[in-house]
Amino acid sequence: MTNRAPASAANVRPADCRRTPAFAILLRQFHLWLGLTLGGLFALVALPGSALVYYIEIDAALHPEISQPATGTAPGWESKVWQTALETGRRHWYDTDGKWSFEVTGTAGAIPARYYPAAHAGHHAPRQMVWFSADGSRVLRAEPWGGYLMSWLYELHMDLLAGETGTQIVGWSGIAMLLLLISGVWVWWPRGSWRKALAFKRSAAPIRRLRDLHKLSGLWSMVLLFILAGTGVLLALPTVKTQLLTATIVAPDEVPDPRSSASDGQQIPILAALAAARRAIPDARVVFIDVPGRGPDPIRVRVQVPGDPHARFPGSFIFVDQYSGRVLAVHDVRNGNAATTTAKWIRVLHDGSIAGNATRILAILMGFVPLTLFVTGILHWRKRLRRRAQSPSLHTKKTGNSK
Repeated sequence: MTNRAPASAANVRPADCRRTPAFAILLRQFHLWLGLTLGGLFALVALPGSALVYYIEIDAALHPEISQPATGTAPGWESKVWQTALETGRRHWYDTDGKWSFEVTGTAGAIPARYYPAAHAGHHAPRQMVWFSADGSRVLRAEPWGGYLMSWLYELHMDLLAGETGTQIVGWSGIAMLLLLISGVWVWWPRGSWRKALAFKRSAAPIRRLRDLHKLSGLWSMVLLFILAGTGVLLALPTVKTQLLTATIVAPDEVPDPRSSASDGQQIPILAALAAARRAIPDARVVFIDVPGRGPDPIRVRVQVPGDPHARFPGSFIFVDQYSGRVLAVHDVRNGNAATTTAKWIRVLHDGSIAGNATRILAILMGFVPLTLFVTGILHWRKRLRRRAQSPSLHTKKTGNSK
């Protein structure tokens, strides 16, 4: 018989570590307490996300007042309705420094828009959501962002109703959630039969069925949950996204931030700005028209170019001087580097729109998995505590007889 020297720490493989009782216990405890402390937050963020997959459709169903007969063609590059809606909006909210953003839905009917008062700025700035009639002459509906159900769910999903602080909490907690998923797979990883490890034992004791349900829910949804959580982190923490892309690929192209040639004067008509933007990228589809108030900001036209996967929030922009009508800058994602190309897929992966209704429905179902994992995890943990309390002999076996 050959005597073998003990394996040094440097020679211990991850699989060997996982089989070491002390390491296995430590990892299980890490997964358990991370799940108990953050599992509820995971479920709280994920559930509203399921509703937001069909955000526009649900909101329209809840508010029939914005329904308009879909007659005529959808307004686009050459429609005069944008100027009419702008003038209507400025009569209702008179602020020469306020900013308007009109969404080009590609369908006939009510025109959704956002109004940002001049006193506020930033992603979390208060804004008024406005819906104009199809001809832009009337305001059909106006509500503050966060003041109606779907926008409230959006805020809950994005920042826990806590503004920028909440966004940071959601983002950094998302990283912990990724660790929770990874540790769950590591704890489960079978030491013997894969068939047994993947089985659901219907006739087993309740505590075993809970364990199997928790295990299988996590395993079959692991890849999709990892994608949703990972892309959510990148959307919530844009600085982290930029740093990660820079470290792994290259620094993404910066979106230009030009200024108009003057800070005051006569603003050009929207049609003139759209004509200039269309000449800059002729094959683009217009999606948003951002019209600033008085000041140096340009008119910004957000467009979808061929190859950009997101129809509602594409990544290309054209900046037009609001006084001269000159194109100041163009950001076309087709001309971007590898990091810019990679970044344009983050949102479609997160909201499930990457392959139409099939992946959107899948994203809805995934929104319920964190709640399932949290509930089954808590129930299994409580049953284990009760079982230990009712079986003193188990405690005796673990601690040993001191007599």
